[in-house]
Amino acid sequence: MERNLSLARSATTDAPIVLDSLRAFAQSSSAFLGLSDDNRYFTTPRVPGLVIYRPFGKRYWVQFTGPCAAAGHQAELEQQFAAAAHRAHRRVIAVQLPRTDAERVAESGWVVNQFGCSYSIDLSDFTLRGQKFVKTRNMITRSRREGTTVSEADADRLRDPEFSGQLDAIDAEWLRDKGRHVKEMRFLIGQRGGPMQQHRRLFVAEQDGRVVAYVSYSPVFGAQPGWLYDLTRRRPDAPPGVIEHIFAEAAERLRGDGAAWMHLGLTPFVGLEPRHAIEGANSRMLGRTAELIRDRGAALYPATRQLAFKQKWRPHLETPEYIAFPNRIHLRDIWCLARITNAL
Repeated sequence: MERNLSLARSATTDAPIVLDSLRAFAQSSSAFLGLSDDNRYFTTPRVPGLVIYRPFGKRYWVQFTGPCAAAGHQAELEQQFAAAAHRAHRRVIAVQLPRTDAERVAESGWVVNQFGCSYSIDLSDFTLRGQKFVKTRNMITRSRREGTTVSEADADRLRDPEFSGQLDAIDAEWLRDKGRHVKEMRFLIGQRGGPMQQHRRLFVAEQDGRVVAYVSYSPVFGAQPGWLYDLTRRRPDAPPGVIEHIFAEAAERLRGDGAAWMHLGLTPFVGLEPRHAIEGANSRMLGRTAELIRDRGAALYPATRQLAFKQKWRPHLETPEYIAFPNRIHLRDIWCLARITNAL
């Protein structure tokens, strides 16, 4: 059974169904990002849970994270999804698989490579004290010294057209400042606004009554519940240290509200280590390509810069994430991924 998950259009009423499954079964810290426009979800009466995916062209269903189902039932739901894809003449590619899901599909003959790593902070142990955080504290101090204040936008403010217009302007300026050849990533990140905004939290930095930056956080369920540091946007003329300023104050606020973890999300192409490899399932070609993008592909994806920002917070947990292809990799598979993520 296939259902539309385009929450900005006719499937808005299905949002509670998806949220219930995520709350009950999702383990990936990025699972909530599946509640984005153009995604769909697959369910079957035989197994409680769902698989989130996005159709691409006439050939592909690109699966996002592993199947959300009770322990011991993921494989059955996965098999039902694969059978539905076969009936629809679609090829499945799976991205951001946790290790357990990656090992399971590898046993079924899939090609599985590490895609990158995600990073997480145990908020009960989060601190900016000590010599290691001197530079970060100085950046936050500079932002405050320049008159920047940080606050969380409540529901009334999010409905204010003038406020929303400021956020839209920041999005446009942020992308324009990246250069005309740079595109905004899709599919692997969340979004702002829409019916699901009520479940996210948005923190803004303001200077002289003008919003100069914002960070959006999405809920995380599962064994390490908390919040996912998702969208980050700033004006080109925002004070240095403004993002660090938002991050630090949001972390304290979220911890005060009872959050256990702050997840920093996936950084593709980093943390590629032999200890994370799934023996016998790797593609050497794909592994080498990922390393080249990490080392020389800053114009395609700034992996090194993204990693440096996350590591400055001294995360407590590093989690490898994987990408999987049935049987073998085709060149058109890589093209599909590049297009669906808007890399090309």
